[in-house]
Amino acid sequence: MKVSILDRISSLREGMAERDVDLAIIAPSADMYHLIGRKLPLTERFNAVLIPSAGRPCIVVPRLQSPLVQDLAETFDIAAWDETEYPLALVANYSEAIGAHTIAVNGHFWSSFLLRLQALHPNVRFIDASPMTAAARLHKGEEEIALLEEAGRRFDAIWAEFFAHGRLVGVTERDVVRQIGELVSAQGFDPMAWCDVGSGPNGASPLHHHSDRVIQQGDPVVIDFAATLDGYYMDTCRTPVAGAPDPSFVAIYDVVNAAYEAASRAIRPGVEAQAIDRAARDVIEAAGHGARFLHRLGHGLGIDAHEEPYIVKGNTLKLAPGMVFSNEPGIYVEGRWGVRIENIMLVTDEGGRSFNDATRALTVMQ
Repeated sequence: MKVSILDRISSLREGMAERDVDLAIIAPSADMYHLIGRKLPLTERFNAVLIPSAGRPCIVVPRLQSPLVQDLAETFDIAAWDETEYPLALVANYSEAIGAHTIAVNGHFWSSFLLRLQALHPNVRFIDASPMTAAARLHKGEEEIALLEEAGRRFDAIWAEFFAHGRLVGVTERDVVRQIGELVSAQGFDPMAWCDVGSGPNGASPLHHHSDRVIQQGDPVVIDFAATLDGYYMDTCRTPVAGAPDPSFVAIYDVVNAAYEAASRAIRPGVEAQAIDRAARDVIEAAGHGARFLHRLGHGLGIDAHEEPYIVKGNTLKLAPGMVFSNEPGIYVEGRWGVRIENIMLVTDEGGRSFNDATRALTVMQ
């Protein structure tokens, strides 16, 4: 995907100006990918993107990695260091040259590097760059939205294929992971970031990964998986049933589906993020299952699987067009089963729109 580097640097600098930051240092991470369209290796060999409040930015990189960024030389100075050099001294010299008094580092900047840099700069103030980088990534652009739409379409195809031809009864949770993984690969995604499969009582644990438990007739199976396409995540969850469902499970499934719909209707620009969580939680609490909704309603998604905005009580951030996050209410009955339904939503001028169209109706499989 084409990266609008100058626009993204400008967006980051807006946040820097608000906080009087003279220099932002971005270590290999989703933040770096957002800025330059790639993640450099995160190892003991220091590399980072240096964004001054004004002037030409710089990429500090081991010389053996410099070919990875040489095509960016039109926009960035490339400061390549040799194995016998001390790269943090190079960074310190750069910051002194621009007269930096406040330096912001992102959340993936290793503490060992930070401590050494602080020792070289005892009179410089260091702060967290995360609020600035998160704000710069919060509103997805047209190219990002188009990519997420394509990823959502492919995930729908995965679910359709699995519901039509997959197998639950008599196979293990681990085998379901294998089935989903093959479909993910066939749709052109990178290898799965995760695939959590919780059958029967295992589904009552929201983050149960998978096991060798054999799925029985009547077991609901919570299946949550994620994968990346061109560096961007897609993530969904469904809860099909292996064979005929228990009527009491159908009742809580319908509650979760109603909670999902209530949250979807509540999404619109200007509404606080916590209000979307509240809309879903009200439905589940009214049905008597409030204590069984164990997690926030959703998380932002993009270059990271979990990023801003977080859809949770206490988050007063006001939604705006271009924000992307999951809508994933759930009910978990200890010792029996769980149910979660998840789609990824886009905030538009008109309200919320899902990237996924796969059925949310209860699916019965064999």
